[in-house]
Amino acid sequence: MNSPTALVPRHYLALGGHGPEDVVADPRGRVLTGVADGRILRVEGVGDPVAARVKVVAETGGRPLGLELLPDGDLLVCDAELGLLRVGVDDGVVRVLADSVAGERLRFCSNVVALSDGTVWFTVSSRRYPLGQWLGDVVEHTRTGQLLRLAPGSERPEVVLDGLDFANGLAASADESFLVVAETASYRLTRYWLTGPRAGHAEPFVENLPGMPDNVWRGGPGGPIWVALAGPRVPALDLLHRASPGVRAGAARVAVRAPYRPVGAAAVVAVDDRGEIVHHLARRGSGFRMVTSVCEVEGVLVLGSMWERGIAVCGAPPA
Repeated sequence: MNSPTALVPRHYLALGGHGPEDVVADPRGRVLTGVADGRILRVEGVGDPVAARVKVVAETGGRPLGLELLPDGDLLVCDAELGLLRVGVDDGVVRVLADSVAGERLRFCSNVVALSDGTVWFTVSSRRYPLGQWLGDVVEHTRTGQLLRLAPGSERPEVVLDGLDFANGLAASADESFLVVAETASYRLTRYWLTGPRAGHAEPFVENLPGMPDNVWRGGPGGPIWVALAGPRVPALDLLHRASPGVRAGAARVAVRAPYRPVGAAAVVAVDDRGEIVHHLARRGSGFRMVTSVCEVEGVLVLGSMWERGIAVCGAPPA
């Protein structure tokens, strides 16, 4: 992989809330995000730090993570506490679409994408650890992540893929022939075929990423899939993942109790539908930590973070 180009910061926008974990842009260039106290926020004018405005459009009562805008303007929300939600951005009405699968409560609903046929696909990062103990799952290497499918009109999601390594961000190819799933703890993107001779099969899409992939975002059929890298590769963690299950479980018990502070670095990559990395942007010594999402809007990149109390606006690479 070639050396990254510089991720150039432009400005920071405080949101009055902690942990804008995912960021998505609507057709009018407004950015939506969810924060730790359950609020869904809409930010207008992200390119101008003086004119930018933040508005509360809904409150889930839980902890919103991954977001997906629907054609009618409503918002799909993966809430780590409540499950898969549908939120009216205009009226603030919150409706639960799914809070369990196969009789088991959705413990850690993570990211979601809706296809043109009305099918909703979403990920579960862990069946063992809740959001507040996410590091335990990464350390233990539980591989209990899932990809779920909710058919149009159904209230019962089905498990399509199991055994994923902290399943996270989710996006569709431009022609909707496959899905791309981020497996955070394995530094890879996995492809799940929806059509064609390999429909129903999963395979590596991009491996050996330079960091841990988190949320992914596709702004339109002509653009790449943007991937946020929440943290760099950690050689000690790679070594631990080869240890016995007992050793990993013991390390996880320590990890969930220890204070956590992410490294001062920020990085994102963009990949095309062939699995080629077309952009790799990074900044060492970044004051903005733990980049968990990225979207492109109005000629800039907007970064979200599980750690920060606002979003960062950076320069976008040439088209």
